[in-house]
Amino acid sequence: KGDWAVNRAGFILHSAIHQKNPHVLAACHVHTVNGMAWAAQGRHLDPITQTAACFFEDHALIQEEAGAVVVERDAGHAVAAAFGDNKAAIHQNHGLFTVGRESVDEAAWWMIAMERACEIQLKAEATGHPLKMIERNAATHSRDHLATPFTAWLHFQPIFDAVCRTDPDLFD
Repeated sequence: KGDWAVNRAGFILHSAIHQKNPHVLAACHVHTVNGMAWAAQGRHLDPITQTAACFFEDHALIQEEAGAVVVERDAGHAVAAAFGDNKAAIHQNHGLFTVGRESVDEAAWWMIAMERACEIQLKAEATGHPLKMIERNAATHSRDHLATPFTAWLHFQPIFDAVCRTDPDLFD
């Protein structure tokens, strides 16, 4: 609707994710500095903080269409298939994806948390010292208790409230 151009690549990717995962209410995709730097590693995030543990065994590494602008439907479907039923994905040489199953706020919070987890891992690895991983049982426990749709929604509320205060015309 309107007179603005449509971002074909964005539409192809988002529509494919929603088609493959009809339970997903919202999807975010960004090319942040830390997200792109981590995506260039072509690796999953390690469970080195509670924030990273939120994505433990719940984020995909998408190698399909790595670094390419996705403008063909088949390519979008390949990316969506690789995304699977995860809450987040690292698109190699590209950026980050997150989804919200229950709210837009959930998808937005997972994106903020994913970007932070990428930044933290990049900084931790830059020290040159081996990383201390959170043990599997503790990472799973943290994920199961901290990484719920409600918790994500709750974490996003102060950010949303701040935007409402500082930029009320955004909603006009």
